[in-house]
Amino acid sequence: MTRLRSREGHHHPVRVARVAMATRFEVILHGPRPEALRAAAEDALDEVGRVEQWLSPYLPASSVARLHREAHLHPIPVEPQVLAFLSLVAELVHATDGAFDPTVGPLLRAWGFHGGDPALPDPSAIPEARSRVGWHLVELDPRACSVRFRAPGVEIHPGAIGKGWALDRAAAVLRESGVESALLHGGSSSVVAIGSPPGAASWRVALDSGPASPSGAAPASPATLVDLKDESLSVSAAWGRSSDGPAHVLDPRTGHPVPAGTMAAVVLPDAARSDAWSTALLVDRERGPGMLQALHPGARCWTSCWLGNGMTRRIDATPRHG
Repeated sequence: MTRLRSREGHHHPVRVARVAMATRFEVILHGPRPEALRAAAEDALDEVGRVEQWLSPYLPASSVARLHREAHLHPIPVEPQVLAFLSLVAELVHATDGAFDPTVGPLLRAWGFHGGDPALPDPSAIPEARSRVGWHLVELDPRACSVRFRAPGVEIHPGAIGKGWALDRAAAVLRESGVESALLHGGSSSVVAIGSPPGAASWRVALDSGPASPSGAAPASPATLVDLKDESLSVSAAWGRSSDGPAHVLDPRTGHPVPAGTMAAVVLPDAARSDAWSTALLVDRERGPGMLQALHPGARCWTSCWLGNGMTRRIDATPRHG
């Protein structure tokens, strides 16, 4: 959903990549000591791997997987880092008025997005799934550093924020190592910029305007270029998994998919928040930009709607001024 366009300087950039969270993470660094930069990048990607070990619901030994199995029975102790992550999630669920909510797993299952073919569910399945969705069903105990679910069948799927949180932690590792110029991305939909590349005021990424056509050709509408310096860009899109199937992003408040062919992108200082808000704007395109600006006056965001005829209608909600 984004294409990376670093402005190259006199030093060839150091690039290090690794697969985690079913995504290719890449770190691009500039500086005078390539060996030290590569070591810092490896340490940063090690941190991404640690986040996956904590948060992945698909790894049986992860904290989140254990919560799914046992947290409805009794409080489960978790690592302080996991509690910090879940506390941030709670803050963002409240800030977005529930448009972002990672307890949406039962609804994803009802629509066939987990291990099945997406299809319109039985009408009774949505209310049943919604009874197990909502952050009010998650109880955090900071003193005991534990988590309890208030009902069986509650799930936390951190896909809409986990990559961003991992990138934030990886960026912190790079900064602690003295790195002053780097770009990190997870699957190119979550991007973190540290400083700027040599000879440039910022890093530049291209925000694609829409999905590829069935023939594989790029969309006719031009990409938007986004400049980043010590900022994060996150993109959420609901292009749909097939030409006639439902979009895979669900509104946790209604249990139904968001309109297919829509996209939202957000720039904020940290990637966890930009991840969550890009999802929230995709779900609530009417109120989302206003809520975002009220809490983060310096935020930039874009939304677009794919018209299906090679054209894209875009609302540029908060471009950078000056």
